[in-house]
Amino acid sequence: MAKNLRITLVKSLIGAKPEIRKNAESLGLAKVNSSVVKEDTPTIRGMINRISTLVKVEEI
Repeated sequence: MAKNLRITLVKSLIGAKPEIRKNAESLGLAKVNSSVVKEDTPTIRGMINRISTLVKVEEI
């Protein structure tokens, strides 16, 4: 059974590089404190690693 991850944006995207903004948008994160639940896949993990300073990740 695949695990799920709750990803929460905890810091603002203001001043972030365009690549980082696109990464957050593709995860579905737009505003601070917005959360999404995604399946734990290598692709999602890679996207999280790119913006790890801006997000909080919990396994559910």
